[in-house]
Amino acid sequence: MTKNTLPKKYFSKRRTDLAPLPSLVSVQLDSFRWLIDHGLRDLFKDFSPITDYAEKDLELEFVDYSIDEEPKHDEYFAKAHNLSYEAPLRVKVRLRNNVTKESKEQEIFLADMPIMTERGTFIVNGVERVIVSQIARSFGVYFTANILRGKKFFGAKIIPSRGAWIEIETGSDNALYVRIDRKRKIPVSALLRIFGYETDEVIKDAVSKVDNGPVSFMEETLERDPTSTVDEAYVEIYKRIRPGEFATIDNARELLEGMFSPDRYDLSVVGRYKINERLRFPLEKIEEGSRILTKEDLIEVIRRIIDFNNTPSATPDDIDHLGNRRIRGVGELLQQRLRVGFTRMKRIIQDRMSTLDIYTMTPAQLINSRPVMAVLKEFFTTNQLSQFMDQDNILAELEHLRRVSALGQGGLTRERAGFEVRDAHPSHYGRICPIQTPEGPNIGLVLHLASFARVNNFGILETPYRKVVDGIITDEINYLTAFQELEVNIAPTTIPYEENGKILDEKVPARVRGQAGIVPANEVDFIDVAPFQAFSIATSLIPFLEHDDANRVMMGANMQRQAVPCVKAQVPYVGTGLEEKAARDSGRLILAAEDGTVKYADANKIIIRNEKKKDKTYLLLNYLRSNEYTVITQRPLVMPGDKVKKGDILADVSSSQNGQIALGQNIKVAFLSWGGANYEDAIIISEKLMHEDIFTSVHIEDFAIPVRDTKLGPEITTYDIPNVGEDKLKDLDEDGIVRIGAEVRSGDILVGKITPKGEAELTSEERLLRAIFGEKARDVRDTSLRMPHGKQGRVVGVKVFSRDRGDKLDTGVIKLIQIEIAQLRKISVGDKLAGRHGNKGVISKILPVEDMPCLEDGTPVDMILNPLGVVSRMNIGQILETHLGWAAERLGYQALVPPFQGASVEEIKNELEKAGLPREGKVPLYDGRTGEKFEQPVTVGQIYMMKLIHMVEDKIHMRSIGPYSLITQQPLGGKAQGGGQRFGEMEVWALEGYGAAHILQEMLTIKSDDVLGRAAAYDTIVRGEEFKNPNLPTSFHVLVNELKGLALDVELHGIDVSEEMEERRLSRERQQVSQEERERAKN
Repeated sequence: MTKNTLPKKYFSKRRTDLAPLPSLVSVQLDSFRWLIDHGLRDLFKDFSPITDYAEKDLELEFVDYSIDEEPKHDEYFAKAHNLSYEAPLRVKVRLRNNVTKESKEQEIFLADMPIMTERGTFIVNGVERVIVSQIARSFGVYFTANILRGKKFFGAKIIPSRGAWIEIETGSDNALYVRIDRKRKIPVSALLRIFGYETDEVIKDAVSKVDNGPVSFMEETLERDPTSTVDEAYVEIYKRIRPGEFATIDNARELLEGMFSPDRYDLSVVGRYKINERLRFPLEKIEEGSRILTKEDLIEVIRRIIDFNNTPSATPDDIDHLGNRRIRGVGELLQQRLRVGFTRMKRIIQDRMSTLDIYTMTPAQLINSRPVMAVLKEFFTTNQLSQFMDQDNILAELEHLRRVSALGQGGLTRERAGFEVRDAHPSHYGRICPIQTPEGPNIGLVLHLASFARVNNFGILETPYRKVVDGIITDEINYLTAFQELEVNIAPTTIPYEENGKILDEKVPARVRGQAGIVPANEVDFIDVAPFQAFSIATSLIPFLEHDDANRVMMGANMQRQAVPCVKAQVPYVGTGLEEKAARDSGRLILAAEDGTVKYADANKIIIRNEKKKDKTYLLLNYLRSNEYTVITQRPLVMPGDKVKKGDILADVSSSQNGQIALGQNIKVAFLSWGGANYEDAIIISEKLMHEDIFTSVHIEDFAIPVRDTKLGPEITTYDIPNVGEDKLKDLDEDGIVRIGAEVRSGDILVGKITPKGEAELTSEERLLRAIFGEKARDVRDTSLRMPHGKQGRVVGVKVFSRDRGDKLDTGVIKLIQIEIAQLRKISVGDKLAGRHGNKGVISKILPVEDMPCLEDGTPVDMILNPLGVVSRMNIGQILETHLGWAAERLGYQALVPPFQGASVEEIKNELEKAGLPREGKVPLYDGRTGEKFEQPVTVGQIYMMKLIHMVEDKIHMRSIGPYSLITQQPLGGKAQGGGQRFGEMEVWALEGYGAAHILQEMLTIKSDDVLGRAAAYDTIVRGEEFKNPNLPTSFHVLVNELKGLALDVELHGIDVSEEMEERRLSRERQQVSQEERERAKN
């Protein structure tokens, strides 16, 4: 049940799509389910049985495995205690002893397996992580072409899942050569001999049907083949693979038969499917098919190469086509890493079989599970595809789960990836979003799945289409791969058709076998299921995206993922209809599991009584810190007594309202130039947004401090800290931990901690005195946890982890204290705001409400945007949203405008007229400061604006004194290091241009790397004296030293070195005096 929802008004021709959206996180859930049900079973089957090295005495067999139904802790307990959400993986093993004829069975704990949450994430050491799917080249066969002297020479690559790559190429001499694992090439006939085509006649006969062009490729190959028998072929190939080693028939046969045996060579089910598909072999019974390379595969590949060489119009395979790439989900990636762990474990088992007593041996003694544990830990913590979850808002979470990366182990690298791999490809339609990708070096390598895309059993992306028969759309939905799509005609969903599905036009636009064209309606085979089928979820949430330039839509899609959840969530007046599905599938809303009545509801829990009078309690999350320090909190939507149906929304999350995704706020905007204050995309806002908490957000950060056991004794948390005033200790309890509710600012103590200080070696007199008068209080250092510079907030949580309670801590750590600090951030100058059309800007001025321009009825606008931000950016969608948003606000509905099927300009004008507004959407506006009317009417309306995670409070930074680099003696850079602003080459030119010689000298010496000068300057500032002349900067000394390193003797003339030496002496004296003063103050 939802309260106060606006009625929806649809501006599309049809309310429903031709197919329902699938579950948006199924790509993750299905892959992990496959691993648990099938992937692990396949792995145990591959490694079973393990025999001893002699293969006669012992056999260890993995009989079965199980993962506990219930994980050790629930996910929220795991998060709160920095634990992993995992369940034990146990394996039943049978050891068969052929000497004693005994058989022993045991169940053995193998490892703690991280378990996927219902949302598709993992919790590792209290941190929520996502395993991003990888898009990689599919296993199978690819035909390539080399252009030599203006002629195409074809070849092929056979890529297995595991084992040696085989590359066949046509040389410029028209002979066919093969390389095994990128070693030296050899005529392909030698490889055919060891695969069963033993004589020249058999080989010629096998390719005779295609090798009938002007040049006989196989004749040329056999002429260059030094072998004529199978044994010679084995030896010759062995020489190419292992050059420099002595080749005998036996060791050559052993190497090559091992290389192509099922143990060392595996095409995988996918590889077999792709080979059969490409070579037009039958696709039935793929699962049971051979997973090694057969002689039929090899000869058919060679036939194809010869055929292509004889066909002038032949083209090589497009490796960027989506039909040749596949998705490797979390299940497959994890299975691949576990295989490595199992291989190591197998080696240890075989070693132990040969060393332990054969008569008393048990399976538990043989199995060492450490390699498996290590591989799991390494995969979830350090793998490039295991990422810290993006949790700015629920859309960021959802899109991170649907992200696909070409990087990672076995993938591409940023440096090697060329333009072609990154480019949008026609085969991406309906499978991968052509819009949403990062703007930086990862552009085109990190992608997002399109809304309707799904991954089939072979890891190949498919997209749904409705079947069309004789010009009538049927109810049948077919999922097609990119290659299947090339064989049919597909019409877009925007063509006119009747309610019964009959297409109205005689001829319709369509993708005709992959090319754009026009076909008669009765020749259409399929029709798209939705106008936004080609786009990702974030892109599909942008209304009027068809009126925006693609670059700006990309920014809009990416910036929606950076929106910060506000205290008051608002759904947009102009949406696309996808908002509810996106919120539901994020897994953050609470949905009713069954029909019933609300018995109780508050901020912590909702109790539903079902029809059988049984109660079910739903616990709500309250101010949970997300990975990005924003807040995840759930708000109940139901009241006691409400009736609910299964699937109804019971509670909203921080970035949703009434079950719809709500990332920003509806703001009344005027497009107007205002005294230069909104120059260059700057934004002017009204004070009202600040006072009414329109863009206010809550942020929770945590600060931790370990208490260690040192060589000199344990550290202690205490209220009693040396040399600290009472006012700094007022909020600490007796353990020195800050109380919940305390307001803290930068420099305040959060946890008081003292560390024993090492003492200098005592003289014999001191030792005697200490023996007589007892030990005086030992010296301690203040190592308290203080609030970092530039931070403030209120303490909302304290967690203490200690060894005594059984918490897992690093070695040497007695306890760990975590303090959570919440901060309410109002909108302020310097914060970044953005719309959904890539229209972003930084707040430059917050005006009093009375100074804002106002309408004729006196209503002030909330925000002023620069009209110049629209023209060159070509994102007209924001103007259409402005007009329709205002009409929707006035008429009290939510306008739903799906991409490519939205409201026309005429419809928007009609809506404005209904709302009593001018048809062109422009109104007279009055200057709030003078009361005068602006010369021209101004575009005013409602835009949905978002506050982004790039807030001024995290970025603003100043330095007065701070650390210096040891080498150059110049101040460090960056906020984290407490650095300064770099005064670079161009800034120096600017001062030179002005002739500001004194400022320039100061910048390059005492404010930078004149060590003596800056120390003297500090002293003169403290004492209020006059500045002395600067000395030589360190960078000059570094240059002199470099010249000396080049054996150049550099003498400095015109510099009074004695003056510098005197300055150094005075500096040392001053330091000595201040040291003595500090000592006296201590005693």
